[in-house]
Amino acid sequence: MAKARIIEALGALAQENRLDIFRLLVQRGPGGLAAGDIGRRLEIAAPTLSFHLAQLRRAGLVKARRASRRIIYSADYRAMRELLAYLTENCCQGRVEACAPPAAQVVAAAPVAAQAAARRHASG
Repeated sequence: MAKARIIEALGALAQENRLDIFRLLVQRGPGGLAAGDIGRRLEIAAPTLSFHLAQLRRAGLVKARRASRRIIYSADYRAMRELLAYLTENCCQGRVEACAPPAAQVVAAAPVAAQAAARRHASG
């Protein structure tokens, strides 16, 4: 992944609503969610949600597909893996296993992080 694309992706994720949207879509899986469902779950107004989804799409982190009259958004897992690979490619002098937590730990931590994000939205 080119450095300019990495910067664009990181910039897109450097905003609370966009980070929450991306994390929700990652958790949802390849099936994705309709825009209205995303807005309801995260309590984001439609115009604001459209803006943030467009930013994530421009950054290559989110894909959209039409299903009847709805647009379904999903995380672009290939782009996510490329971003993570770029960020960790020189980790620990090439010994990535020494730096990265095992996948099971990352997956186990996901529900805790999602609950914290929900509390942030509720408080504010």
